[in-house]
Amino acid sequence: MRQKQALIVHPDKTFCNRIKRLLRGVNCRAEVGSKLTDADSAPDLTGYDLVVTEDAPEGSTTQTISLPEQALKAKIPVILFADQGDVRNAVKAIQNGVFDYFTKNSDDSVIQAALDRVIKPQAKEHTSSHSISSSQGNRSIIASAPSMQQLLETAQRVARSNATVLIQGESGTGKEVLARFIHRQSERFGKPFVAMNCAALPENLAESELFGYEKGAFTGATQHRSGKFEQSQGGTLLLDEISEMPLSLQVKLLRVLQEKEVDHIGGHKPIPVDVRVIATSNKDLASMVKNGKFRDDLYFRLRVIAFKIPPLRERKEDIPLLAKFFAKKYGAMHQNGDVRFATQALAQLANWPWPGNVRELENTIERSVLISQVPLIGSENLLLDHDLTAMDNSDHHVRVGITVKEMEKKLISETLQQVNDNRTHAAKILGISIRTLRNKLREYDEAGLTV
Repeated sequence: MRQKQALIVHPDKTFCNRIKRLLRGVNCRAEVGSKLTDADSAPDLTGYDLVVTEDAPEGSTTQTISLPEQALKAKIPVILFADQGDVRNAVKAIQNGVFDYFTKNSDDSVIQAALDRVIKPQAKEHTSSHSISSSQGNRSIIASAPSMQQLLETAQRVARSNATVLIQGESGTGKEVLARFIHRQSERFGKPFVAMNCAALPENLAESELFGYEKGAFTGATQHRSGKFEQSQGGTLLLDEISEMPLSLQVKLLRVLQEKEVDHIGGHKPIPVDVRVIATSNKDLASMVKNGKFRDDLYFRLRVIAFKIPPLRERKEDIPLLAKFFAKKYGAMHQNGDVRFATQALAQLANWPWPGNVRELENTIERSVLISQVPLIGSENLLLDHDLTAMDNSDHHVRVGITVKEMEKKLISETLQQVNDNRTHAAKILGISIRTLRNKLREYDEAGLTV
C-alpha cells in the first residue's frame, strides 16, 4: 500500500516541524513547502493526500491564499491553522469544504485525531449522489432531493466544528434526527447526546432540569442533581423547541453559552462545561425576535450555523425512498416479510401533501403494513388520513344513542377483522396492551357479546 504524503506550507518552521512529527504518528510522509510570494503560480499538488497550511490574514498576497482553493479543486483534504481562533472564519472555511480548522496552540492530541481521520478514514455513513443515510438506532435520514443532499453535505462538513447550530423546520421534518446526524459526524461522537424538550416543562422545573441544583436549594430538593449541561459534558445538548423557552430562562442560557459554565440553583461556584448546543424550532425565530418573544442576542448566538429543513411536500423525490424504507422496517418488525408497493400506490403517496411530514408518512406506512397484512401494498391498502376520517364518520360506525361500551366493542371488533384476528397487531393499532385486549375480549365473552 502506498504511503500517504502531505504538504505543509506555513511561515513558522517550528510549527511545520511539529505537524511533521504528528504526521509521522499516522504513518504519513510530510514535505514542507516554502511560503512563496508569487500568487499567480498555481501549486503542483500531484501525489499529495493532504495539505496543511495557514489561514492567511485578510489582505495577504502570498501563495497560501490560493493553496487551499487549489487543493479543494483537486479534491485534496485541507487543514487550516490560524494564529487566533475566530468561529466565523472556522465555520466559513468548513462550509467551503475545508476538512478541519484549528488554532496553532491547539493540543497535539486534538490535531493528531484530525490527522488520523483524514489519513486513515474510517467507514462512514453511506453517501452517494442518490441518497444519504445516517442511522441512530431505528432512526435514519434518507434523502435524494437536491435540497436535502446539499443540507446533509453541509451538515457533515460543519459537524467537526464546535459552533452552535439552529435547526428550523415544520413539525415532523426530522429536526432531532438531523441533530443526531451532526453529533455522529462530530468529534463528540461517543460522548453523550442529551435531549431536552423546552416545551414539556414549566419554567421553574426547566431551569433546574437544565442547570441542576444543590440539596436544599428549594422545597423537594432532597439531594444534589446535575443538569442537562453536565449530563452532556464533552458531547452534544439538544434543546428541542427552543422557541418555547421563557425569556427569563433565555437570559441564563445565553450566559452559559458565552461563559461556558453553569450555576446550580443554590450553588456557590460556577461549573465549567464543554458542550456543543444544537437548538431546534418549528416556529420562525426571526419573527419572534421582531415581536419581542425571543431574545435577539440568544438568537444570533444560536444560529452560528443555521439549517432549514424543507417540508416533505417540497422534496417529493424522497417520498418513495422513505416509504420503501419504512415498509422494510415495519415489515420486519411485524413479521410481514418483504413488503413492496404497487406503482399506483407509490404515485398516490408522492401526490399526498403530507402536512405532518416524515412523521405522518412513517405512521401511515406502519398502519398500512399492520392492517393490510399483504406483501404488495396497493392503493386500496393505503390508510391515508382521508380514509380514516371517512371511516370514523360513517353511519354504521358512529350513531346517536350508541353507548361507550358498545362503541368500544365495535372498534375492537372491526380492528380484529382488519388484521385477521391477530391480537398483537390489533392491540398495537388500538394503543392498548395485549393483556388489556385479552381482558376486554374475556369481558365480552362472559357477557355473551359477540366480537
